[in-house]
Amino acid sequence: MLKNPVQLRLEKLEPWQHITFMVSLCERMYPNYAFFCQETEFADEQKYRSILDSIWEILTVKTAKINFEKQLEKLEELVPSADEHDLYAVNPAIDACVALADLLHAMLDRDLMLETLTKLSSLSAETVADLEFAQTGVEITNENQKENEAVCAEWDMQWAIFRALKEAERRDIELIKDLRQELRDEPVSNIGIEL
Repeated sequence: MLKNPVQLRLEKLEPWQHITFMVSLCERMYPNYAFFCQETEFADEQKYRSILDSIWEILTVKTAKINFEKQLEKLEELVPSADEHDLYAVNPAIDACVALADLLHAMLDRDLMLETLTKLSSLSAETVADLEFAQTGVEITNENQKENEAVCAEWDMQWAIFRALKEAERRDIELIKDLRQELRDEPVSNIGIEL
């Protein structure tokens, strides 16, 4: 599992900041899933988008009530199998589904929040590292990750999201909405897939 000091800093934030950070990472992975679906006609990527939107909604709408168990059930049908697809894009698509499922589990059981926070941070970086390995044959580890531009760019993005959240003294709905909009206005995934 790839590690970065951002993970320790994140743990000191409030639960709403944890959720916002994790949903931001899922938002950045969404283009990977959408691309896979468009290439293979495996599933309707809008169903993933709908589940993702429900988490954003819980952060920004006080009266929002979301059945996360139901959302998990919906997500299960959307997860592709690497055995059934001979296409590299299936791997980042699976990672996007795993990230969203982990976030939903953390929403159901808040005791999982900190563990899931670290897991999603690492998973997003590992999706990048896996692509780098597929392209170069060089395995990215904690020891050599600083030498890889793509992995460093992913950590930089995570630090940028962290810094935006750290500035908030209380739950800031406008900040959350702005972050969401910024990620949507430039829909580039953690591995560079653009929608």
